[in-house]
Amino acid sequence: MNNRLDDNYKALLGACLSGVEKTDRTGTGTRSIFGRQIRHRMSSGFPLLTTKKVAFKTMVTELKWFLKGDTNIKYLVDNNCNIWNGDAYKAYQRACSWMLGLDDYTQEEFINKIKTDNDFANEWGDLGPIYGAQWKKWDGIDQIQEIINTLKTNPDSRRMLVSAWNVNYLDEMTLPPCHYGFQCYVANGKLSLMWNQRSVDTFLGLPFNIASYGLLLLLLCEETGLEPGELIGNLGDTHLYSNHLSQAEEQLSREPFELPTVKLSNVDILNGEFDVELVDYKSHSSIKAPLSN
Repeated sequence: MNNRLDDNYKALLGACLSGVEKTDRTGTGTRSIFGRQIRHRMSSGFPLLTTKKVAFKTMVTELKWFLKGDTNIKYLVDNNCNIWNGDAYKAYQRACSWMLGLDDYTQEEFINKIKTDNDFANEWGDLGPIYGAQWKKWDGIDQIQEIINTLKTNPDSRRMLVSAWNVNYLDEMTLPPCHYGFQCYVANGKLSLMWNQRSVDTFLGLPFNIASYGLLLLLLCEETGLEPGELIGNLGDTHLYSNHLSQAEEQLSREPFELPTVKLSNVDILNGEFDVELVDYKSHSSIKAPLSN
């Protein structure tokens, strides 16, 4: 079996279970370790965990959203991706506490307004200049276009980086970037990608991050004609929320399956459009856990 990804991920879960207890922004509490790395050779299969079912379509929708340069959750909720709903709603609740005349909607009512009222969505669905804005519109620069150009014309460059950590705009973001940048590297006709992450929700978030950057790597290969090499994640504060501990224990008890593959078509990375088919994905069942916002 080539699936070392699940084994390496499970090792992170186990290390987090033995980590130090820390407070956090959400008030949930975590068990935390610091400064870890996860590596995956793309020739071993697509990096989608098999020890629990990962919502592949949701991950794909979010990546398309990033690549479009979009920062409004309307595109996400219209495409059944709800992972940013809580952040948008929390910002709306804060506004309700100091602005007169706002209806104090429940989260369900708030999301329904985002879906059905374009004016409301334009005002309250935007999360500020987060990932997509920085990837595609950093002071007028399309960083994705720039890195593709460099991969094609100067693949030995050591400056092939995309950053989402724009210090001038952090205060305007609903949530500052957790995965704040990535770097590309070419050797022997193979493209490798390494992303850096300051804050790692190991149970819910990291499986998405791994798959998302794996898919981004494959999309860049489609654009450049390079072969996929290695996917690497540098992880800062790597933690389990205190209400994810039993779920982590359950996942640790599971044995992995072979990794799946993907097929890409109709790739237009610069406009965030592509078709992707997940092939031969066999996994254990999903494990529910609350999302802390």
